[in-house]
Amino acid sequence: MIDYSALLHSLKDTKLEPWLKLLPEQIARGLDTQRFGDLPGWYEALDALPEVPTNTVELRQQVAVGHEDDCDDKTREQIRSALELLIPWRKGPYHVHGTFIDTEWRSDWKWDRVLPHLAPLKDRLILDVGCGNGYHCWRMLGEGARQVIGIDPSPRFVVQFYCLKHFIGQSPVDVLPVGIEALPANLQAFDTTFSMGVLYHRRSPMDHLRELKATLRPGGQLVLETLVIDGKLGDVLVPEGRYAKMNNVWFLPSCDTLISWLRKCGYKNPRMVDCNVTTTDEQRATDWMRFHSLPEFLDPQNPELTAEGHPAPMRAVFVAEAPQ
Repeated sequence: MIDYSALLHSLKDTKLEPWLKLLPEQIARGLDTQRFGDLPGWYEALDALPEVPTNTVELRQQVAVGHEDDCDDKTREQIRSALELLIPWRKGPYHVHGTFIDTEWRSDWKWDRVLPHLAPLKDRLILDVGCGNGYHCWRMLGEGARQVIGIDPSPRFVVQFYCLKHFIGQSPVDVLPVGIEALPANLQAFDTTFSMGVLYHRRSPMDHLRELKATLRPGGQLVLETLVIDGKLGDVLVPEGRYAKMNNVWFLPSCDTLISWLRKCGYKNPRMVDCNVTTTDEQRATDWMRFHSLPEFLDPQNPELTAEGHPAPMRAVFVAEAPQ
């Protein structure tokens, strides 16, 4: 089981206290073994991790915990075997006492693109929506964040996060098994809210942008990363079927269109700060994610198109502020 007592205690007498009344039940539902039949096995993987003293933790240039010579061959094999029970690992990579988790995504590349455009994260309270296994949450802590709360409804990703925290130890970072709809309305508590790789999965992008704004304190910063298309103001791709073999992709706007949406939802100074085409070096199958990935999602004859004939994935990063 995952112990959230330190997190719950930290919310008392803060702007997040209204959430405290809801969270225990939300956590229980999000980690209900009756709903998620594989969860007991993932808990076994977490429980199988050995206790290893961690003398070094690197979170600024990478997420690296300890060194290979911190433990013997048998202990390293225990670590690797337990972590392999949680495959697929999608966000990373991670280095854990000599085990290299080569994840599907080179999430460190995305972080390197995003970081230069952020308001300094030092001493900030941060929300990471759809955080997966929390890779970027650790990088936010590495930049000096006061507290980071990630949310993701996938229990596998939540357990993956706590495998890392098992070795890193007590730190003001947690991942909750909930979606953004679990937050109290109009919380206005976070200094920075991230939504990376979420918007195109939402049936109503305007509602998602408004939900994100409601999490921010006045003047707080939104960091939004999403799939986009080339095009002019007003252009939006709404795939009738799948997009890159995903069946839950709803809206891919042009950059100018998304900036317009942000303004319409009340954000101040929305701007696009990075845009690039996703490559098969950044997203691909590995020993830690053994299913199809971007190379199989593209047209084999023309990698500028998806398998369905849509423009290949292009991702852009936007930042904006909540009104004062």
